[in-house]
Amino acid sequence: MTYARQLFDQIPEPNIALWNSMFRGYAQSESYREVVFLFFQMKGMDIRPNCFTFPVVLKSCGKINALIEGEQVHCFLIKSGFRGNPFVGTTLIDMYSAGGTVGDAYKIFCEMFERNVVAWTSMINGYILSGDLVSARSLFDLAPERDVVLWNIMVSGYIEGGDMVEARKLFNEMPNRDVMFWNTVLKGYATNGNVEALEGLFEEMPERNIFSWNALIGGYAHNGLFFEVLGTFKRMLSESDVPPNDATLVTVLSACARLGALDLGKWVHVYAESNGLKGNVYVGNALMDMYAKCGIIENAISVFWGMYTKDLISWNTLIGGLAMHSRGADALNLFFQMKNAGQKPDGITFIGILCACTHMGLVEDGFAYFQSMVDDYSIMPQIEHYGCMVDMLARAGRLEQAMAFVRKMPVEADGVIWAGLLGACRIYKNVELAELALQRLIELEPKNPANYVMLSNIYGDAGRWEDVARLKVAMRDTGFRKLPGCSLIEVNDAVVEFYSLDERHPQIEEIYGVLRGLVKVLRSFGYVPDLTGAGGGT
Repeated sequence: MTYARQLFDQIPEPNIALWNSMFRGYAQSESYREVVFLFFQMKGMDIRPNCFTFPVVLKSCGKINALIEGEQVHCFLIKSGFRGNPFVGTTLIDMYSAGGTVGDAYKIFCEMFERNVVAWTSMINGYILSGDLVSARSLFDLAPERDVVLWNIMVSGYIEGGDMVEARKLFNEMPNRDVMFWNTVLKGYATNGNVEALEGLFEEMPERNIFSWNALIGGYAHNGLFFEVLGTFKRMLSESDVPPNDATLVTVLSACARLGALDLGKWVHVYAESNGLKGNVYVGNALMDMYAKCGIIENAISVFWGMYTKDLISWNTLIGGLAMHSRGADALNLFFQMKNAGQKPDGITFIGILCACTHMGLVEDGFAYFQSMVDDYSIMPQIEHYGCMVDMLARAGRLEQAMAFVRKMPVEADGVIWAGLLGACRIYKNVELAELALQRLIELEPKNPANYVMLSNIYGDAGRWEDVARLKVAMRDTGFRKLPGCSLIEVNDAVVEFYSLDERHPQIEEIYGVLRGLVKVLRSFGYVPDLTGAGGGT
């Protein structure tokens, strides 16, 4: 647009068509302030606009919430004789609705001589934007004509308001429902956490496209059902003619990362490269995250350097992955390369950097990066950054300094910070601070018995068995039990869950038989298990 503007400014007397072209160009490039500024420049030159001018200008006013300027444009269009234009009227409704003055939008709607389905849709959407679903529904019921867009907007309003009962009722009333309308309700169930209804509606669908499958897979992921994500992905490949797209693969790779399903993640990697998604930045980022969380950091590095384009998430993912794998020097080196590449870091970048300093024991460097985040990049520290600093000090054995840092923090320490301090207290045998940390944890997480277990282990290490017994009674009195340990392994293209003392698996006899055999082999080589603190969770 810079070059177009230079040419435009050289034209002695541009006509209204050229002015409108400039307005559209700025609007398409999302330079809405330039649209408004240029309009008032045109108005000052006494150039008469036409019916194509006002909609673009009014839309731009709405986009930047320039309601005062929008009202000025409104007055000008009335004087110019465009008050009865339905296209202009609809844009006025949109502008006032976006500015939060739905009452003014309704006045425009009532004043319109000709109200088509687009005008009705804009007005109903205005009420939905203001949170007035009652007025939106009343107007919807009065609408003389309803197209698929109007039905979709009304149903989407109920979904965004969390009222899936009314959304489903209206969905059932709609004639000639197309697949996209089915997908709207499908996504609504996913967003609102109703997995059973999500599955039921998916099975009812007469036709499914990529958005249908993605809504089901994404719904499972949104609700933490990662086994179902992988199962549905396999079903999609075997039962459907619809090929996965980048959004599908990103969700599946995220589930692989959560479950440690490395083999399936590798298969998805090959599939992506074989189906034209090798250069896709979203898939590349998800692959790096999966490899890092599955313990294959070298593969994550390989993916990163093989990407044609890298965004901020790409750099953050690898920096965080390297820090997680205790490769702090590599993480800090990558941060240096990131700055040289002209990529500006954000708050997530510094979480990775602070974690890298933590694993390397670079406390002073960590404080320098923390200060640089504020001074050089104007990033306000969040609770996660403060947590990293406390963890860094605690791991380095500077427990008193960590407590002093917690007291000076402008935000209240959360359970994660206190739990980290409690864990460090066991390593450095600081019983007094451990008791303080547990006191804070009981206030924040009264239903979490794991905190009692940690302090019980600290008492046990110190030989304070009466305190161990007292804590066990206190933990029992909460009425909650510590969740058993869980392991995930990938066997025969499937992920299997195992819990401590688990007896539910159909092959439990064979499993324990193999386990006993492994113990015998270990003992034959002189292995003696370290059972210190093993009884803390009983």
